[in-house]
Amino acid sequence: MYKRSAAAAVVIGASVLALAACSSGSSTTTSSSTTTSSSSSASGSPSSTSSSGTSLTGACAQFSSYAGAKGTVTIFGSIISPESNSLQKSWSQFEQCTGITINYTGSNTFESDLPVKVNGGNPPDLALIPQPGLLTQMVLTGSVKQPPAQTVANEANWSQYWKDYGSVGGTFYAAPMSANMKSLVWYSPKYFKAHNYQVPTTWAALMSLSAKIANSGTTKPWCGGISSGTASGWPATDWLEEVVLGKYGAKVYADWISHKIKFDSPQIMDAMTVVHNWMQNPAWVNGGYGSVQSIATTTFQNAGFPIQKNQCAMLQQASFYEAQWPAGTKVSPTGDIFAFKLPAVNPAIPTPVEGGGEFITAFSSDPATQAVQNYLSSAAWADSRIKVAPGWVSANEKVDQALYTDPIDQLSAKFLADPTATFAFDASDAMPAAVGAGQEWKSMVNWFSSPNTPVATIAKQIDAAWPSS
Repeated sequence: MYKRSAAAAVVIGASVLALAACSSGSSTTTSSSTTTSSSSSASGSPSSTSSSGTSLTGACAQFSSYAGAKGTVTIFGSIISPESNSLQKSWSQFEQCTGITINYTGSNTFESDLPVKVNGGNPPDLALIPQPGLLTQMVLTGSVKQPPAQTVANEANWSQYWKDYGSVGGTFYAAPMSANMKSLVWYSPKYFKAHNYQVPTTWAALMSLSAKIANSGTTKPWCGGISSGTASGWPATDWLEEVVLGKYGAKVYADWISHKIKFDSPQIMDAMTVVHNWMQNPAWVNGGYGSVQSIATTTFQNAGFPIQKNQCAMLQQASFYEAQWPAGTKVSPTGDIFAFKLPAVNPAIPTPVEGGGEFITAFSSDPATQAVQNYLSSAAWADSRIKVAPGWVSANEKVDQALYTDPIDQLSAKFLADPTATFAFDASDAMPAAVGAGQEWKSMVNWFSSPNTPVATIAKQIDAAWPSS
């Protein structure tokens, strides 16, 4: 089996606004329910149906290069409502002008369903895959189509490491789509101000603040949830990844992804112990929901809601979590909710930043599918997606930076573009799918269901699932 190189998985000091994250989740935004939508077909007809992309007129002129192909294109992904609502809005004008209908289905069982669909001979036309490991698995089935020339030409829109994430065995298959900032902590600025709490900038200060809040006796410092359908467990893998990157740096992180360093190595088991003392501390979690064990049964979408009731103070979750806050929530440094950068466990590690994203993968090469594939890899689509809703940052370097008006998007872009940062792609997503989207997720659920289980036991479970070749 082909294994992704460490260089493709970790980048140090990269200029990452191109990066700009699950489950899906997710991005990887991963979800707890399934939604299916079908956008309306064209209301603005093209002036020509030439497959060469003959000119369209008026507001549709920008879609001339996609004109000519007709039909319905199915897209399958892990993104569901409310985040998928804005995703569908982002291509509505494309549908109206080209006459191509896009049927998008989002599912919280995406990672297990996609292989079943592909192996059963019923794949979607396109899939939004958050895990390079799962992309590799799909390519090895022989079902993934190489992208059309225009999508390949769009590679100039992305940094090389993003193209590497969408490549298998040195062959480019999947264009980067979104990028998300995972190294964030959500909190209530109003609650912090009322109690004279300062946003911590070091790990020691974060732990000290956690103890102080716990000792107040009225609010738990942390809340969390890792339930996410068949992707349950992924938020806990993020917590571990943050600690590994933030304590041991990029080299250990890369060697962990490639299994040169195993889960039962001293470094990774030490990082698991840090997670245990942080997110399995009964005095610190799970505000608003109950015991440590409730983290295993609380959905990641609902995990942060107790912050709004002052039942918990903080949630470690990615930038895409912004879409989960109820309508009317003011997200700003002085509003109801905001986020700060998770500090490095080891202050010697320069600005550790974990990110993730999705990759547009084709299982069909008909003209309509290729037109959609070309559009979704363009800067024009990225601009459209940013305009329709906050909480989304593009992996496309040609995007209009002035469009980032949401404060969380701006915060994410700041760190993702930091050339001095230690940037790493989500480790579980980059590992072989049997591990990163399989046994590790399962073991994390088991661990939080039984938090007294020794870390060595959990580590050995995950190591045992690593493919032998």
